[in-house]
Amino acid sequence: MTFKRLSLLLLGTALAACSADTSTEPAKPAPKIAEQPALDVQLASTGDYAADWSQLDAREFPAWWTDAKFGIFIHWGPYSVPAYTTPGEYSEWYWERIGTPNTPDTDPKTAKLRDDMVAFHREHYGDAPYFDFAEDFTADFFDAEQWADIFSDAGAKYVVMVSKHHDGFALWPSEEASRTWGRPWNSVEIGPKRDLVGELAEATRDEDLKFGLYYSIYEWFNPLYKKDDIEPFLRDHYVPQFKDMVNRYDPEVIFMDGEWDFNSDVWKSEELLSWVYNTSDVADSVVVNDRWGAESRHVHGGYYTTEYGAGLPNSDHPWEENRGLGFSFGFNRAENLEHYQTGQQLVLTLIDTVSRGGNLLLNVGPTADGRIPVIMQDRLAYMGDWLEVNGEAIYGTTTYGPGHQWS
Repeated sequence: MTFKRLSLLLLGTALAACSADTSTEPAKPAPKIAEQPALDVQLASTGDYAADWSQLDAREFPAWWTDAKFGIFIHWGPYSVPAYTTPGEYSEWYWERIGTPNTPDTDPKTAKLRDDMVAFHREHYGDAPYFDFAEDFTADFFDAEQWADIFSDAGAKYVVMVSKHHDGFALWPSEEASRTWGRPWNSVEIGPKRDLVGELAEATRDEDLKFGLYYSIYEWFNPLYKKDDIEPFLRDHYVPQFKDMVNRYDPEVIFMDGEWDFNSDVWKSEELLSWVYNTSDVADSVVVNDRWGAESRHVHGGYYTTEYGAGLPNSDHPWEENRGLGFSFGFNRAENLEHYQTGQQLVLTLIDTVSRGGNLLLNVGPTADGRIPVIMQDRLAYMGDWLEVNGEAIYGTTTYGPGHQWS
């Protein structure tokens, strides 16, 4: 091992002691609802893994993921058309900000953000509804092979694409999306008129990268999504759509989100995971995260997640820090150079994360016409150049022991 590599590993150990977040991010309390009847959906009832957290949590964790260390996250959808929010916020939450009225109980920061976003929308788009952005989400310049080359050259070992965010717009030909919304609401029927997930899945695998998908359980304004009667949403939308996504694309990472309204028993998470682990084509290799219910983060599922944080202090359980190159996951036109991490900062983040046993999932936010902004390409190229020389000190490594602050 070269002195440079050893120095960087030692630096990571020092950083670990300074920046580790020892909190466990306690889950938000979920509202109580009446017991739901059984879903009329075929889910696995037999196999190695019963629909019970005690068995699901005991599943042997696939080694490929803990060896990989570095992955790419992609947030892309109709929100990439306005591509705007106050720097420091998430642009992919555009529809929620302009579509949810403030109440006396809204905290002042959120109230101001919504007011500012509504003012921006009226100035630039008048009274146009968010639905109109789907037509302008064209992906004209989207080249899946080019994206895969960029990710491979960056040294990433896996890619996680947002299949559907909280706006419910699907980047694959999801029948459930258009049917339950009552309008064309997937990328094959409107906008790009392409199966964006399918194209990128093929291209990334051609580069020998693992392919995964992010999936949001809840949707802000879906007509079926009613907290006091969630059963139709589960039966007619969520469960069949989730199964369709898994069956079509065999994702080897499933990154769930939007779970906080209900506990995992309401979401039927144990049943779904039992089905994934017992019957899907990726049963042996798939890796899942911990966002399966309001109570499940850092408790149930697969790897634990942190977001724009310092990560976890040690390798007692597989974990991953996910963050963007700037402050937003979706592309934000309001961000300038000072809002982006430098290449050196990103490398140090990777070293620090790996030194404590974690993975880094680094996000890019493409433009509505399908380009990865040049500044994002530049940062990824910097990561790739560094990993080409120092990858031996990152990939396939394990923690030597607990981190200690030097004195």
